[in-house]
Amino acid sequence: MEAPRCGVLLLFLHILRAVAALEEKFIISKLGDNAKLSCVYPLGGKFHLNNLRVYWQVADDQEKCSVVHALISGQDNESEQCIHFKNRTQLLWDRLENGNFSLLLLNVSQSDERTYKCIVLQKTEYTRVIHQEVVVLSLAASYSQPVLSGPIRNTNSSGEEEVTFSCRSSNGYPEPNVYWINKTDNRHLPPSELKITPHADGTFSVFSTLKIKATSDMQIECSIENKLLQENLSANYTQEKANNYSNTESQKDLGQKTRGAQAAGIVSVVILIAILAVFACWLRGWRPSQLMSHQDVPLNEDKGEFNSPV
Repeated sequence: MEAPRCGVLLLFLHILRAVAALEEKFIISKLGDNAKLSCVYPLGGKFHLNNLRVYWQVADDQEKCSVVHALISGQDNESEQCIHFKNRTQLLWDRLENGNFSLLLLNVSQSDERTYKCIVLQKTEYTRVIHQEVVVLSLAASYSQPVLSGPIRNTNSSGEEEVTFSCRSSNGYPEPNVYWINKTDNRHLPPSELKITPHADGTFSVFSTLKIKATSDMQIECSIENKLLQENLSANYTQEKANNYSNTESQKDLGQKTRGAQAAGIVSVVILIAILAVFACWLRGWRPSQLMSHQDVPLNEDKGEFNSPV
């Protein structure tokens, strides 16, 4: 009875090992980066590369070409490698003998977003599979810091004053979640418009608007969430900012008026100086003429008196 029990136990352990080996690993990489697809033999030890075959392939039976990378008897074999992966894959050569069969996939793009399978075979007396792993590669790109514009004031059909905010962000992947939040009570507001635009490089731009009733204490937040990267970028507007803006504009107007008054004063002084200069010149011309009129009166040399004018 002891032997059958041992056999059942060994079979059970073998099944558990097979299930554990095929458990999926999830990896997130940014667009354009190099993604490392992990495949490590769990029991350690030293391997002779001449006795190994390492296959990386796309784990999709519908693919016409599934070979991502192949190592046979210690040499890379590119004869069956899919053209999509040509010159874009590398094994970690300094770690292969220690059981690290991970693959480096260079310059990843959306077309690399797949499920991959690593299969390691060892040849001793016969060839057998000693390790398998499944890796799911997901790609992402960070969105730019959102830009919040507004408020633009307008009147709706019912005659109430409302304001419109707009929020935009770009160069992210995958499609984001967009949230409008009233920060006075942390209430989520439904967007009036949401437009997500794809680009040639596979990234997205997002544009959203929000129309709400105008209040005296508006505090609005636009939030762009990239769920894969667990990134949440936000932009905020508060009424205080608007008041500060108005004060700044008033200060600018006041400064312009002050500079205008100063310029007008300078011009007035220049004109006054010019008038005084002309007046001074006129006085100089008038006084000599008066002196000459007195000098022209003849003297009576014999009597030492002035001759009276006729």
